[in-house]
Amino acid sequence: MCTFANLVKVKAVRYTRYEGGLEDLSPEEVLALLEDFLLDSGFSDPFQRYDPDPNRAPTLEDLYDALLQALLRNELVPEDWLREARFANRKEETRLYRAIQNLIRKLEEAGYVRFPGQDPTDPAQGGYRGEAGEARLELTEKASDFLGLKSLRELLGALGRNPPGLHPTPHHAPGVEKTGETKAWDWGDPLELNVPETLKKAAAKGLENLDQGDLIIDLAEYTASMSTVVLLDCSHSMILYGEDRFTPAKRVALALAHLIRTQFPGDRVRFVLFHDKAEEIPLSRLPLAQVGPYHTNTKAGLELARTLLKKMGGEMKQIILITDGKPSAITLPSGEIYKNAWGLDPLILAETLKEATLARREGIPIHTFMLAREPELLAFVKKLSQITRGKAYLTHPGNIGRYLLLDFLNKKVRRN
Repeated sequence: MCTFANLVKVKAVRYTRYEGGLEDLSPEEVLALLEDFLLDSGFSDPFQRYDPDPNRAPTLEDLYDALLQALLRNELVPEDWLREARFANRKEETRLYRAIQNLIRKLEEAGYVRFPGQDPTDPAQGGYRGEAGEARLELTEKASDFLGLKSLRELLGALGRNPPGLHPTPHHAPGVEKTGETKAWDWGDPLELNVPETLKKAAAKGLENLDQGDLIIDLAEYTASMSTVVLLDCSHSMILYGEDRFTPAKRVALALAHLIRTQFPGDRVRFVLFHDKAEEIPLSRLPLAQVGPYHTNTKAGLELARTLLKKMGGEMKQIILITDGKPSAITLPSGEIYKNAWGLDPLILAETLKEATLARREGIPIHTFMLAREPELLAFVKKLSQITRGKAYLTHPGNIGRYLLLDFLNKKVRRN
């Protein structure tokens, strides 16, 4: 870990004069400065890249160092503060140290971060510490939502569009978006009368002779809520082969969560990490999620997604699968993890496609976003899409967000 003095010396080459004060930075501006640090999946650390620790979490000291680097990188530190810091015997005595501590305190007071023992409803946090006893950083759902908003703005800015509201279907019913078509009113329909057509009936038959079929209502496009489970592959390959594939996947997942919360209030979304096994992950933990030394148990991910969708309900359902590799593991009835990273193992493939078949029977399409081009993955995804009538996209970390959000915003998901 870099020391305080080293960090200051590295960037002490050129600075423009900073006219404001660090105390003027809002909690949101501070969080934005820390975005890359908070979303890092281990790729930036060479040791973590080749020997990943899925339980890796930033400490309070890591947060301090990251904020210091961000302030230096953006030339937000006054020159006299830098001179003071370079020659100080103890960093705690410097104005720069006190200012950074104050910024961290702002994040806590605004409800963006917390440290062990601060949540009285979660006593287990008190024991969550690193090897040296240092406090580990935890983000709140509010912080995750802010990071999702930031990611969404960047992605939609690249697309040059704004988010719409509801998912249309091929069906018509009484509703808000008028189609110009009408129908006779039936019991259970909202009484949204088409006044001219109803008055024509009344004029022809007389008010005293009107019956139920003479009440004419407007038809509208039928809209339905969508339940979505996003499956995120966090196997080792997501950071191993020279590029970070997991962090862009987390960014688009956070963006989707914010989009659904703000623009599709009737929709629901949940997130699942799959590796040797599969686990649901709450939104507050998603930004800090890490890759591990894992294989790819796609079957376990699909099985958990189906279970969650049954609980979530909703008329329309979908699974979004983000992966960079073919299935290479399954959980046997004994609970043992069977693994085979070489080629498409017949047993693993058959068991995984069984899950896809069950999803198809339940009316759940699986839309796959591939982050690699290996032949085995392409062959698997082609079969998966055929079974579930889902869509498949060959993407890379630089454009997965655009593909996924375009798919969602263009409302291409059809009921099967």
